Amino acid sequence: MAEHTDPRGDGNADDMPELSDCDDEDEDDDGDDEEQWRWMEEEEEEDGQQVTVTCLFCDRLLSSVPATLQHCTAEHQVNLVDVIRKHNLDDYGYIKMINFIRSTKCDASCLTGLPDAPLPWESEDFLRPVQQDDPLLQTDPEELCGSEGSSLLTSQSSGAQSHDALLQRAQTAEERARSSEEALARAMDDLHKLKLLAQGLVLNAGTSKSGNLGTVAELREDEDEAYFSSYGHYGIHEEMLKDKVRTESYRDFMYSNPEVFRDKVVLDVGCGTGILSMFAARSGAKKVIAVDQSEIIYQAMDIVRSNQLEDKITLIKGRIEDINLPVEKVDIIISEWMGYFLLFESMLDSVLYARDLYLADTGSVYPDLCNISLAAVGDPQRHQDRIAFWDDVYGFNMACMKKAVVPEAMVEVVKADTLISEPTVIQTIDCNKVCLSELEFASEFCLKITNSTDCTAIVGYFDIFFDKGCSNKVMFSTGPQVTKTHWNQTVFLLDRPVSVQAGEELRGKITVRKNKKDPRSLLVTFDLRDRKQTYSLQ
Repeated sequence: MAEHTDPRGDGNADDMPELSDCDDEDEDDDGDDEEQWRWMEEEEEEDGQQVTVTCLFCDRLLSSVPATLQHCTAEHQVNLVDVIRKHNLDDYGYIKMINFIRSTKCDASCLTGLPDAPLPWESEDFLRPVQQDDPLLQTDPEELCGSEGSSLLTSQSSGAQSHDALLQRAQTAEERARSSEEALARAMDDLHKLKLLAQGLVLNAGTSKSGNLGTVAELREDEDEAYFSSYGHYGIHEEMLKDKVRTESYRDFMYSNPEVFRDKVVLDVGCGTGILSMFAARSGAKKVIAVDQSEIIYQAMDIVRSNQLEDKITLIKGRIEDINLPVEKVDIIISEWMGYFLLFESMLDSVLYARDLYLADTGSVYPDLCNISLAAVGDPQRHQDRIAFWDDVYGFNMACMKKAVVPEAMVEVVKADTLISEPTVIQTIDCNKVCLSELEFASEFCLKITNSTDCTAIVGYFDIFFDKGCSNKVMFSTGPQVTKTHWNQTVFLLDRPVSVQAGEELRGKITVRKNKKDPRSLLVTFDLRDRKQTYSLQ
């Protein structure tokens, strides 16, 4: 993103971005547009130039735009002119539609039954051409939808045009296309300038919405790009899908409680590959709206179609905070939002935003309950490998490195036999009631020691419950005593081991807060006996 200064806009004219003059001097048609398609085809024949157009839905090469539209209507049963008219697409909307179809390689059936809004190609990303010099992108949608434009699909050209006249018209059309491209470039530049200005005004206004939405909701799309990009690759979704504890718990909850989903409208926040949406659809949901900002949603669209669930599941690309749903209220919100130590990534913020805006009064978020637990760990070997190692590195004292190593929380599997205390719950969250501010908290804890040894670390993990209104309640844990999940556990190594005795109570205080520099990461502070240490989870 281009750098900009003084985003406040304090009233000085110099602070306002200079917008280009987008008046199009070519708006007055010369009366020849209504015959454009006919003479374009005739010109190709007379000049010996062949325009090659690739079909939007298959690999067939056609000789002209009209032939391509005829082919789409006859072979793929989709009339693009009807789609343009139905959704009242302007030049930008038409361009986005063509690029959306080419980039996602969607089936022609996906264009039928689309809601009036939002359309799946609303993102500005679809303004970028997928094919260079795509003849379909050089076509005026207004001409397509005009009386002559639509009749070209069923009528043949009548009468020959002189070569000079055809050449003149071709030059005129080329000039108009060039002018339109320049106007589009200016408009996009103006839009970018206005967006920067608006962002500056919002971020610096005295009436900031931070009290209502939270820092994650206020992140600009470009600031949050790295987070969503990480979920664009199939690898992370493969790991989550193969986590049977996670995936089968969601499946069992939905399949064993069909009365919860029967004839309900369901919202899936952060749908990924769409697995939860498909579980909901097969559990009897009337309609499922699946939302995800990452690129994986295009694969989700194919997956949904491959399983013949497109009549029930509507997929929308975008952040839940930035889009408008095609319904006013939903009955159920499902989401797999949990991060390391439960709250890492702050995706629960987005679920709560959706809850407050879209959930019906009688509805519910699932999972509905979750808690965070702590336990003491006695693992001298792990402490030696990670911390004490720096005291003597090939005969050199590198103990100063501990200042960088200790504050970094580790995500790893803790062996159950290294636990030296009973677990204790430090926070319980009711997803139907919790406020955004309550996701930052401080809690005193007491760990009842079971073994006389040295405490080398504190381990944190979480448990998840599907409870509200369920005849068959489901839960799963990410603790070290049960089957491993992809979340593992979160380990907070102590800089120095603490000697403890069986039956003793190790008391302390934990404070969990978001990192102001990166609201998707966490800062966790432990007050334990005579020491205080802050750990980062990022």
